Amino acid sequence: MNVKDDTLRPGMAPCLDDEDDGEKGVSSFRQILNRIVRNKLAMSGGIIFMAICLLAILAPLIAPYDWETINPANKYASPSAEHWFGTDQYGRDIFSRVICGGRWSIGMGVFGTLCSTLLGVIIGSIAGYFGGVVDTVIMRIIDIVQCIPGILLTLCIAVLLGSGFVNTVIALSFGGIWGTARMLRGQILTVRKAEYVEAARAVNNKSPRIILKHVLPNAIQPTIINACMSVGGTIMGASGLSFLGLGVQPPLPEWGAMLSDGRLYMRYYPMMLIAPCMMIALTILSISFFGDGLRDAMDPRLKE
Repeated sequence: MNVKDDTLRPGMAPCLDDEDDGEKGVSSFRQILNRIVRNKLAMSGGIIFMAICLLAILAPLIAPYDWETINPANKYASPSAEHWFGTDQYGRDIFSRVICGGRWSIGMGVFGTLCSTLLGVIIGSIAGYFGGVVDTVIMRIIDIVQCIPGILLTLCIAVLLGSGFVNTVIALSFGGIWGTARMLRGQILTVRKAEYVEAARAVNNKSPRIILKHVLPNAIQPTIINACMSVGGTIMGASGLSFLGLGVQPPLPEWGAMLSDGRLYMRYYPMMLIAPCMMIALTILSISFFGDGLRDAMDPRLKE
């Protein structure tokens, strides 16, 4: 394949002959969207994830039963037309609890990733653009923090802050800040030397304007891909904390908390464990498929 334009700005993916012949004059966003649409695996992952999110959002309206309604006379019911996934030890409908639990699990994954990415972008932009002493100090702090295993750091913060949705989001996001900052800083170190950045400095543009308008748009692509791929890992981390009793607490139907309850009955009533496991696996797999497609769409050279 021949690259059409050899004078691309740093951080921008080239247009390839066999993919972009019909895309002249089309915006970069439209080109990326077109490539994702042509990727069946990415589209399947995106549709599945959106369907799961829609189920979680509309759960109070479409769930056949209230997630906290207790019916001791109907406990440990097997899957049936009345209870698709059966009932738990309190007679609560497992299907209703699973789709409602997505609001907490997916919410913690998405908000935790957004918080860590936003803070990482701010720290990485400052370190990469200004360099010198500022860069040295920030990078040494990042080195110190990254010496601590991520799971241990998350557990320590979760123990210090206590359980709950907001505290769990803070604990999950703290560990992801530093990798994002390091990645973006490396991209900005090359972009900041470009001629268009020097031209912006020459006309007395302020540093925040240069970073937001000229530097970040040409260095942010790897960070966007990393954030998308990190959502699945953050959902897994949130479920792990809830499983250990450090995240969202029962009786809220968070997937990890449901796993913690179900493990005691896995031998005789496996649907109590299978249902939340299935939702976690399906959600993470769909995010992974979409993330791979997004990576290929934003940088087609990776297909080579």
